[in-house]
Amino acid sequence: MNRRWMAVLLAVSMTVVLAACGGGGSGEGSAGGTQASGAKSQGGAADNDKDKIVIRYWYAFGDKIEEAKQELVRRFNESQDRIEVIAEHQGNYDDLHAKVQAAFAAGNAPAVTDLEIASTGMFARSGMLLELTPYAERDAEALKLDDFNPGLMGNAYVDGKLYGLPFMRSTPIMYKNVTMLKEAGLDPEGPRNWEELEQYARVLKEKGKYAMTVPVDIWFYEALVFQSGGRILSEDGKKALFNSPEGVEPVAFWKRLAEEGLIKIPVGDDAGAAADKDWANQISALRFASTAGVSAAIEIAEGNGFEMSTSFMPANRDYGVPTGGCQLVITSKLTDEEKEAAWEFIKFMTTTESTIYQHKHVGYLPTRLSALETDELKAHFAEYPQYKVAVDQLAYANPRPMENAYPEIVMLIKNAIEKAILDPKVSPQEAMDEAAAKADKLLAK
Repeated sequence: MNRRWMAVLLAVSMTVVLAACGGGGSGEGSAGGTQASGAKSQGGAADNDKDKIVIRYWYAFGDKIEEAKQELVRRFNESQDRIEVIAEHQGNYDDLHAKVQAAFAAGNAPAVTDLEIASTGMFARSGMLLELTPYAERDAEALKLDDFNPGLMGNAYVDGKLYGLPFMRSTPIMYKNVTMLKEAGLDPEGPRNWEELEQYARVLKEKGKYAMTVPVDIWFYEALVFQSGGRILSEDGKKALFNSPEGVEPVAFWKRLAEEGLIKIPVGDDAGAAADKDWANQISALRFASTAGVSAAIEIAEGNGFEMSTSFMPANRDYGVPTGGCQLVITSKLTDEEKEAAWEFIKFMTTTESTIYQHKHVGYLPTRLSALETDELKAHFAEYPQYKVAVDQLAYANPRPMENAYPEIVMLIKNAIEKAILDPKVSPQEAMDEAAAKADKLLAK
């Protein structure tokens, strides 16, 4: 297989991994809910295991992410003989959430599920989730809730109550083709801010290359708004703020660079895949993507003969990123016995040992502070510094909005940005004002 084809194949694989942080991706899963004790599991709970509590865990995404989740489930099942967990793949986050909602309405929801962090508010306020505060307080000594990185806890609480434990969590970071930057005479440590990004883009354009291929992704836009000192919604969640100067500035920046041919902004369903391929094929030197893609990016760089490093997303007035990924939650319509089994399971999945494993296997953030102090991760970061960037960048992380209407508002924002960039007659301010007016109506419901 030649290098170009390897790049394309790896890029396609990487798209699935990176989409795991923003809600995209693909895949099919099977339906089903919590099973009665003694049921035979896919993992092999024997028919004579009549005393076992058998629960279902639904999860999103395949490839290395699925490998890590299945391995952790296997470890849990082998760690004790009271509970058997059946892990079932259910597609991407959108697929998973829709299936959980349908199963809950039918009285057949899984006991435990992945939940993309921005959806926590909607699921919790609708009564679908078990509040975890009493369990966390009861098991405070063993759980060590304050050991979870504070930068990842913002979306774990809804109205002051705990509903999830951070699991496979992420932030967007910047991936750099160091070889391309050096060949262009650019410092591979940068660009550190928006001004330097534009300077890099002008140099790379002279070489027939792009600085970046960036899809209109809400996650990246949120980051640029935070970097500009702005917010997406008001603190009380009742008003859109993305049409403020801080919200419009990122759109104007993208539009200007795109019009000058300094960056590429693909649109449509394949926009993310196009960005992946351009970076893998060394058409673009930089890209924004999730830390969940570090493992895949290292493979791409090695397979295509270039050096790769990572760094913070460039700052505007300051650095800033949203967090992403999923937390583990427990559905509410369970017996007391099933609730306890589910609680034991999510505690195991979020231990220091579990987060170290999934971080090294995939690239998701180590969620516990204690993991960062282990010799294992210190050695890992020394050998692969690309993984540590997202951990350091958490100092500038912000939680994502969790209003019930936010999924609809995300589409309004995305469509407005694309309209502003593609239509020369539409200004960024006009596009964002129009979207904000619609968003305010949704937030008022």
